[in-house]
Amino acid sequence: MRARRAVVTGIGVVAPSGVGADAHWRTVLAGRRRTGPITLFDATGYPTRLGGEVADFDAARYTDNRALVQTDRWTHLGFAATGLALADAGLPEQAPDPYDWAVTLASSSGGNLFGQRELQRLWSSPTRTVGAYQSIAWFYAASTGQLSIRHQAKGPCGVLVAESAGGLDSLAHAVRTVRRGASVVLAGATECPLSPYALACQLRSGLLSNVADPERAYRPFDAAASGYLPAEGGAVFVVEEHGHATARGARIYGEVTGWGATHDAVHTTADSAGDPHQYARAMRLALGRAGVEPAEVDLVVPDALGVPRYDRAEATALRAVFAGTAPPVSTHKALTGRAHQGGSALDVATALLAFAHDTLPASAGPQRVAEGCDLDFLRERRRPRTRVALVCARGFDGFNSALVLRGAAPDEGEHR
Repeated sequence: MRARRAVVTGIGVVAPSGVGADAHWRTVLAGRRRTGPITLFDATGYPTRLGGEVADFDAARYTDNRALVQTDRWTHLGFAATGLALADAGLPEQAPDPYDWAVTLASSSGGNLFGQRELQRLWSSPTRTVGAYQSIAWFYAASTGQLSIRHQAKGPCGVLVAESAGGLDSLAHAVRTVRRGASVVLAGATECPLSPYALACQLRSGLLSNVADPERAYRPFDAAASGYLPAEGGAVFVVEEHGHATARGARIYGEVTGWGATHDAVHTTADSAGDPHQYARAMRLALGRAGVEPAEVDLVVPDALGVPRYDRAEATALRAVFAGTAPPVSTHKALTGRAHQGGSALDVATALLAFAHDTLPASAGPQRVAEGCDLDFLRERRRPRTRVALVCARGFDGFNSALVLRGAAPDEGEHR
């Protein structure tokens, strides 16, 4: 089974950077910020009033009315991203062989907008009731279940909960699912942490930026870093067995060749910074399993939390892994905000699109590198050298993950 290779043949992006992979790529290349005032609810009384929203998102374009009233916006974003990924891969909306398709997504906050509305109704109305769908719409596995039903994917399905690290873990699990026999796995993540309850939970960590200017609010690795901005959206991928993909003449974006996951065994607090040793260990595990030497890495896409002590810890981990080699580092979270597990999935999309377009995009900052954050930030776009990327992510409460991607050769990655 280890001979079964897992490749990405479809990318679906629904994020503040745009709807569709092409829109996201244009935003990344232009370095255009898509964060601004939160509009999904009135955030006037909160210290953080900025975030990344999917502008003009019309959920009805991607699913039917019945599913819309039964599910949360987080799942609506998942419906859209999955539909786009399947279309991009040239696959049908429903599995021809249901037991040959699987779904493995990541989740963290679940359907909090739906849940907040129902709980407010419970405690504010004389009837003291909630809708019949409350029990399934807020559940952290709701998107996995709904996508399995919609696309008739009856193979092994699951959900991973590791906060931001989960977006990478879902792809690692998809590879294992392919090796165990599945031909197609829908993997990745979307998120919508923009509700009064969700924002209050994030504010309690002390890690959000309260800067009022969107151009200055989220600045990872910068001397003026003040925390992150929350965001919705993410990316879903079609992960396909290589032989299955080539037999139908599919375009291949790249292959997931290695992954690593470790844990700090420490809760995230107002004073914590993450363990650079365990973070570096996750990176080394991923490189080792991929059979890749640090000097071969073309591009590193970091977690980029935007909290000074976390940024320093991440830079320390990267320097430990890449001592003497200094690969180009490029981050674009400042453009979109941090969408938790959806954000790390979006980083994977960026890396694969970089290889597809034969262009490593310039990093969206930092303008002035903070002390202790000295890395080789990519200041101008350039062509790939080895077509190998390392994508890194940390989840709150100690999760660390890293993923190695090898971009397809130009002839293998051509359109059908």
